[in-house]
Amino acid sequence: MSLVPDIPKTLMDAVAHTPPRRRKSRSSPKYRTIFISDVHLGSKGCQADALCDFLKHNTSETLYLVGDIIDGWRMRKKWFWPQSHTNVIRRVLTAAKRGTDVNYIIGNHDEFLRAFLRFRISFGAIKISNRAVHVGADGKRYFVCHGDMFDGLMRSDRKWIMFVGDNLYNFLLWVNTKLNGMRRRLGLPYWSLSKALKSRTKRAMNFIHSFEEQVAGYCQRKGYDGAICGHIHVAEIRDIDGITYMNDGDWVESCTALVEHFDGRWELIHYESVTDIAKHNDLKVPA
Repeated sequence: MSLVPDIPKTLMDAVAHTPPRRRKSRSSPKYRTIFISDVHLGSKGCQADALCDFLKHNTSETLYLVGDIIDGWRMRKKWFWPQSHTNVIRRVLTAAKRGTDVNYIIGNHDEFLRAFLRFRISFGAIKISNRAVHVGADGKRYFVCHGDMFDGLMRSDRKWIMFVGDNLYNFLLWVNTKLNGMRRRLGLPYWSLSKALKSRTKRAMNFIHSFEEQVAGYCQRKGYDGAICGHIHVAEIRDIDGITYMNDGDWVESCTALVEHFDGRWELIHYESVTDIAKHNDLKVPA
C-alpha cells in the first residue's frame, strides 16, 4: 500500500478551482496571527465542524497550520472523509484567497507531504514547509514547527511504538465519544477522558515536561526568543529559562488555538462554537 494517501476528489477540486490569491477589500482581521495544529482531518476524532465555526468567526492577517492537519496514518488504515472535513479545507483556501497569509507546517501524521517539498508544490496560495520563523509584533523571533522532531519515539527504530500509541489513543477517543454521548443525554458538559488521564499519569506528565524543555533548549541554542508547536495535544504558554514556550493544542479533544493580538499579546483560545453555546443555554441558533 502506498505511503501517500489518495487525496479526496473534492479536495483536489477545491484546490484546482482556487484562483491565485488577490487582496480584497475586507473588514479588519480580528487577530494578527492564528496558530492551529493537530486537526487530524481524515480521522473520526476530528472536530471539523467546530474548527469551521472558529475559522468563520476568527480572522487573521497570517494563519499557521502547525502540522497534523491531515491524518495520513489513519487514512492508510481506513478511509474516512466526510463533507465537514472538506469544508475545513475550503474555509482555509477561502481565507488564503481573501488575503490571509497561510503557512502549512508539516507534522508526523501528514509527513507524506514531505515527499513533495522538493517540487515546491503549493495548495492554492498556501505555502508548505517543515518549519518557519515567525517575527512577532513584539519584534521577537519564534521558531515554529510541529514538534515531532523533539519526540524520541519518532526515531526510525522506535516509530512502531508511536503507531501502537496512536491506535491506543484512537481507542480512547472512541470510548470518549461514547461516554460524552451519555453525558449529553444527562445534560452534562463535554469531558475529555484522554486529557484527564494525561493530567493524572506521572509518566505522561514527565513526557510532556521533557518535550517542552527540549523545545526550549533547542531555541536557546539557536538564538530564538520562543517556540510555537503542537504534537502533544497539550495547549500551553509558559516561560522556560527565558524562552517563551507556546503550544496551540489540538482540534480532536481540546479545540484550542493560539492567537497573537496586534498589540503583541499572546492568548490561548479554548473554543466553543456558537452552536454548542446555544445548546448549553437551550437557545435557538440564528440562521
